[in-house]
Amino acid sequence: MTAPRTEAASPVAPARALPVPNISVASAALWLSLTVLLAGLAYYFLGYDQGVVSVFGSDTHVHEFVHDARHFLGFPCH
Repeated sequence: MTAPRTEAASPVAPARALPVPNISVASAALWLSLTVLLAGLAYYFLGYDQGVVSVFGSDTHVHEFVHDARHFLGFPCH
């Protein structure tokens, strides 16, 4: 019979701590407010254009570009 092989345990690297950015409450509130404002403007832009209002003259490029997104968000078309 052969003796069981014992291998030396490999050293385990210590866990590294990730640096956490120092963000103040005011800065976080500002970023959140700007994000909500931008999302609200995008939602309004998608919901407002039903092909009747044209941004670029007499064509409906904006309406056709966001047509599927409007259906996905639940806006009726036509």
